[in-house]
Amino acid sequence: MTRERSIRWLIGQIGLACACCLSCASMGASLAAAEIDFNRDIRPILSDNCFRCHGPDAGERQTDLRLDVRESAFAELSSGGHAIVAGEPESSEMLHRIESDDADIIMPPPESGKTLSVEQRKMLARWIESGADWQDHWSFVAPRRSSLPTVQVVTWPQNSIDYFTLARMESMGLSPADEADRRTLIRRVTLDLTGLPPTPAEIKQFLTDTEPGSYERLVDR
Repeated sequence: MTRERSIRWLIGQIGLACACCLSCASMGASLAAAEIDFNRDIRPILSDNCFRCHGPDAGERQTDLRLDVRESAFAELSSGGHAIVAGEPESSEMLHRIESDDADIIMPPPESGKTLSVEQRKMLARWIESGADWQDHWSFVAPRRSSLPTVQVVTWPQNSIDYFTLARMESMGLSPADEADRRTLIRRVTLDLTGLPPTPAEIKQFLTDTEPGSYERLVDR
């Protein structure tokens, strides 16, 4: 690779990284406005920060309260209160604990080395306020065939998965990017699979292969 090509490649990678950061920020804002999903948004927070003391391991568990089991998470505590009261953040002891400044009652406790971010605390509060919908872990849910969702851009999906992808994007106010041209496509997939850009000969071969399945043959090669 010549010095000029190296510089152009490096500039391209920096531009791509910046674009990805902007895209992620935009998607993050859209997700914040989207409906909260327990398994996607809430369970990971509880699992990462609370299950050590309030999880399935009886040897590590510090109290009778379990936050991995719905019946326990919503049950009356020995104090008479409740860790989680659906629709009532002000009555949910869990929120009082995670918002506390008192080192003796704040959760997670300082000695655990765990802390909740501001966004995570807000997410938990929004979840409880919206009704604290609980879902079983996906591994305990029998799979079922879902009907295809309705989408606005009916010409975009090329297979069943596309319908679900597009429906989620439309619910977040997003729209698919335009399809990449073939030169861009071979550059992307070659960098992804080999870590190197395609050679001029490889680009020429792909551009001249206009038969069906050309992309699949490119990936195989």
